[in-house]
Formats: sequence, C-alpha cells, structure tokens
Amino acid sequence: MARVSTYLNFARETEAAFLFYREVFGGEFNGPIHRFKESPGCPGQPPLSQEDGDLVMHVELAILGGHVLMGTDAPASMGFTLVQGNNSYLNLEPDSRAETDRLFAALGEGGQVEMALQEMFWGDYFGSLVDKFGTRWMFNCQSKS
Repeated sequence: MARVSTYLNFARETEAAFLFYREVFGGEFNGPIHRFKESPGCPGQPPLSQEDGDLVMHVELAILGGHVLMGTDAPASMGFTLVQGNNSYLNLEPDSRAETDRLFAALGEGGQVEMALQEMFWGDYFGSLVDKFGTRWMFNCQSKS
C-alpha cells in the first residue's frame, strides 16, 4: 500500500519524544521500538558504545487520520550532523475545535507558541508552535464547532 509518512530525527531524544507523542495522540507504536544494538552494524564501522546501542534506530506511531510518524536518533557520536530548522512543520487538521485545543495544549506544554490559536481571515481556526523536542506543528481546523 502506498503511503506518505513523516520521519523525524532527534539527537538522542527519540524515545522520549515518541512516548510523549503517543500520550498526546493515543494509540500504540506500529511494532516494537528498534534499537541500534539490535542491528548487525556496517562493515568497517567501530562497535557502538552501550549508550549509543540503546538509542532508537526506528519507531513508528500512527497519528491523525492514520498518518504515520516515524523517528530515529541521529547522534553526533555516530557521525550525524543534526540541524533543526524552520523549513518544515507537521500540519494537523483535527475534526473539531475542542480536539484542536486539546492537541495544541498538549503539544505546547514545555514548548513555545509561535501563533496562538485564532480565527484567521480564510475562515479557519489556526495556530502554530514548537514542542519541547523542537518539532514544529501547525494546527488548521476547518470546523466551526
């Protein structure tokens, strides 16, 4: 089945972020949380430290409408250079304003509101924030109730 999903990279916080997202959106992970120590590794690479081996290699969580959110740890100790920017957002379109308010409050806890939820000139209820893990979220509710 063809699908589009969102893949998030974190320095070392993937497990904490996805436990938080599971609490916010509900549901269960699609399969287990895979760890780097479970993979066979690549030829020519030094062995992982125990700390790096315990990091998340892959995790999946279905969120609104079945959209799949995926994630991995990308630590500098494994050669990754993670740069968080403002060039992308996860756009949520909840079915009701009550659900929009709930998600906005939950994801905004410990984060930074960029634009409070409000009526916009195009007629929708809109806002945006950066959560405590640096993930950017937009909320656009078309429902008037």
